[in-house]
Amino acid sequence: MSVVLIVEDELLELEFLKSVVVEELSPQDKVFTCQSGLQAVKLAKQYRPDIIVMDIHILEMDGLKTLQEIRKFLPQARVLIISAYSDFNYAQEAIRLRVEEYLLKPVKPAVFRQVFQRLLTTLATSPSQTEATPDEETDELKTDQKDLIEKAKQYIHDNFKQKLPLQEVSSYVYLNPQYFSRIFKKEVGVTFIDYVNKLKIEHACKLLETTNYPAYRISSECGFTDPSYFNRVFVQHMKMTPKAYRRKHLGNQTNSD
Repeated sequence: MSVVLIVEDELLELEFLKSVVVEELSPQDKVFTCQSGLQAVKLAKQYRPDIIVMDIHILEMDGLKTLQEIRKFLPQARVLIISAYSDFNYAQEAIRLRVEEYLLKPVKPAVFRQVFQRLLTTLATSPSQTEATPDEETDELKTDQKDLIEKAKQYIHDNFKQKLPLQEVSSYVYLNPQYFSRIFKKEVGVTFIDYVNKLKIEHACKLLETTNYPAYRISSECGFTDPSYFNRVFVQHMKMTPKAYRRKHLGNQTNSD
């Protein structure tokens, strides 16, 4: 008996993939579907699929990150990635995760059928995979999420002096932007934008103290594209304008001298 797991957050695409897969399988085979990364990990642990068909951009957790989790307990599962993105970094990561096939959307039914048939053939002609025993009550995902947030924080600290959208950081750690935003606030205690802006304003304060740069240049040096927005954020964090902060700092220096 073969077990297939299909992970796709677009319902029409999911139904299309399932219809082709069902046609190719025997009555005793099983097909499971879901629309998010966390669901995929849960189903993979429970049903141990032989073949996984997965989109990269899915809900809650990026498809490649999901596959990283699944590889921990299903190292021999055949994986077919389907994606609307031809980004080399995605393809490179897919190779590292031993993905058998990487198809770009829109996928023609004949092409998908041919590739899926090939996976079935390799499955039938290979020895049964040795399954790792899953730790049913572990905190693997929670621990890994914390590691990802630490990785994201390091990336932010290395790049906050430039424009740094949430999408860029979430892509760096292979997470869906909405899901990344939620777990970032949960783990760090503040929103992504507040965390980044705090670093920017701290750097702005140092520049105000150590240079004669005008406010518009400091705004640019801190990665703000709009000086007026920089001014509003600075007031929000420091309760005074950049000009007032510099004047206060110079006054403190004079008094100390």
